[in-house]
Amino acid sequence: MNNLIRVFESRKILALLLIGFSSGLPYLLTNKTLQAWMTQEGVNLTAIGLFSLVGLPYSLKFLWSPLMDRFVPPFFGRRRGWLILTQLLLVVAIACMSLQRPKEALFFVAINAVFIAFISASQDIVADAYRTDILEVYEMGAGAATFVLGYRVALLLTGSFALILADLMPFNFVYLCLAGLMLLTVTFTLFAPEPKFDNNSPQSLRDAVILPFQEFFQRSGVVSGILMLLFINLYRLGDSFLANMSTPFLLQTGFTQTDIGAIQGGMGLLATIVGTLVGGAVMSKIGINRALWIFGAIQAISNLSYFVLSQVGQNYPIMILTINIENFCGGLGTASFIAFLMSLCNQQFSATQYALLSSLYAVGRDILVAPAGKIVENIGWSWFFLFTIILALPGLLLLPWFAPWNPQLVDIPRPGLDNDID
Repeated sequence: MNNLIRVFESRKILALLLIGFSSGLPYLLTNKTLQAWMTQEGVNLTAIGLFSLVGLPYSLKFLWSPLMDRFVPPFFGRRRGWLILTQLLLVVAIACMSLQRPKEALFFVAINAVFIAFISASQDIVADAYRTDILEVYEMGAGAATFVLGYRVALLLTGSFALILADLMPFNFVYLCLAGLMLLTVTFTLFAPEPKFDNNSPQSLRDAVILPFQEFFQRSGVVSGILMLLFINLYRLGDSFLANMSTPFLLQTGFTQTDIGAIQGGMGLLATIVGTLVGGAVMSKIGINRALWIFGAIQAISNLSYFVLSQVGQNYPIMILTINIENFCGGLGTASFIAFLMSLCNQQFSATQYALLSSLYAVGRDILVAPAGKIVENIGWSWFFLFTIILALPGLLLLPWFAPWNPQLVDIPRPGLDNDID
């Protein structure tokens, strides 16, 4: 217990909290917050659902991640230098979104959103690599949970706070305020400590492109490696389908933007904090593999809360319970999944390997969910939420192969590191 407390009190864990916030801040600005803006402007559900495709850069970020492994900016090192550069570009891109008009020029909104997603995905590449490089094995549970906590706080802020503001002022001004908040995140990066292996970059661009993939498949085997990538894509698919349409559902059910924002930013934030910290503490005791089993099952079952809400309609107590369940279970599931992905990475190629792994997850989150709006129009909200539970099953059924429930295989050895935990 004392060791766990010392881990959470360390400077690197606080830095991960702040960098997690920076990483999460842009995401909803091309996702749920933008969906709410388009819904308010009268854009149809099919177009809103298809807008998930602007998140394509999150799925393809492994294509340019080798550049961020190979090249070192002239300031603040390989990881922190790239973080500062991407954060400054995001300030400009988000400010440009404040000039858009979804109803009159949806095409230009899409272009701006894709640019934000591209720079945000680039920031994620470096933030994920920084987190992977800075943590020792015994810190991975706490580090993943703390990063997720910062990320989720940013999601709630840019979702709930933005929706509350949008009831008081135009969405254009909301985006301008969030661009200013993005500028503040540069100070977070200046605070962060340097990773020990920050200058351990590949010797050539060829090495940066080829060696990460070669090392990964040599270590896991080609067939096993491909199946592992499929598992990563499927593990949270049901949750991704639900998340893509939750805001339009709540708005169409009759809840106001202020209702959604206030509840998510209040009790929802508390549920997220509890979920991420509980997830990190539990992982430190039972290991990553068993956490994937337990948290994955809880995450799938939690979708029933939205089914119940769809049955009862505009019911505030049920809506509050539903949002709290989503945030708590999201904190649990994401913390364990991030720790699992980190455990698969070699520090020399952490940007590229983590980008490859997380891109496969993003395929399910951003691309496979594109028909979600059309599915809702065809089968209705209640059947849609039951359908999301079915979508969670294939990933859970693959757990025995890639995260076996076995006390001797609780944690996956991290390549290139001493994995003994005192």
